[in-house]
Amino acid sequence: MQAEAVPGDVAGNAARAAQLARITADQGATLAVLPELFLPAYHPPVLKRTATDVAADGAGRVADGRLDPLRAAARERGVVVVVGAAVRHPDGRRTCAALVVDRAGEVSAAYDKQHLCGPDEKALFTPGASGATLVVDGWRFGLGVCYDGCFPEHGRAAAVAGAHACVYPSGYVVGSEHRRDVYYAARALDNSMYVVFANSVGGVAPWRFNGGAAIYDPEGRPLERAPDEGERVVVATLDASEVDRVRAAHAMLAEHRPDQGKRRPELAA
Repeated sequence: MQAEAVPGDVAGNAARAAQLARITADQGATLAVLPELFLPAYHPPVLKRTATDVAADGAGRVADGRLDPLRAAARERGVVVVVGAAVRHPDGRRTCAALVVDRAGEVSAAYDKQHLCGPDEKALFTPGASGATLVVDGWRFGLGVCYDGCFPEHGRAAAVAGAHACVYPSGYVVGSEHRRDVYYAARALDNSMYVVFANSVGGVAPWRFNGGAAIYDPEGRPLERAPDEGERVVVATLDASEVDRVRAAHAMLAEHRPDQGKRRPELAA
């Protein structure tokens, strides 16, 4: 999905996320993906306020009444929702996270963004220490957040761990359209897997976002893509046989060398 969040309005943004999750489910989706930090909105000055956070317990569970509409939508429509949030952990860490709302309406802080982008994020958050995989009806989705998708190693680690796809809730600003469209297509092609890219729209410069939400096939082609402006939902059917076909035809994943570059002589000419 691509949508505009209101800075600091966690309850209002959760209600809007619930509406969008219902729309997505009514179009046949079993997994719905919203942008990075959608619950508080990606707006660093406002993100300094602790009221923008949701709290996770030691097991990663999130119990916050402001998310009740989103829980209800997941239960009613039988849809799993991935949505970005700022999360406070019992050990004091604050992370830029991908929350997962399961079909029973339970919310967990499933993944913490590993690669923080720029001084604002680095001042606000602690980076995550590991990857994570979400399993839905036998499909294995590697979880990432925005800047994670700029690193080939991130998608590769998910694929090596058995992912059929990666999902990237994101926040790309106006002016980054070329990079936005290259990175996620490349991660799909690199790893012969689907990539689901959600993004914000709207906002005020310098935090004005450029949409372009898309779903890429295992050869890096967009199955569906939204325009750069306006709220949109894009839906596609992922096909396990297509993952198998592409991985058989293009064996980069099977033939990659994890030790490449460890021993690298230099020649002067």
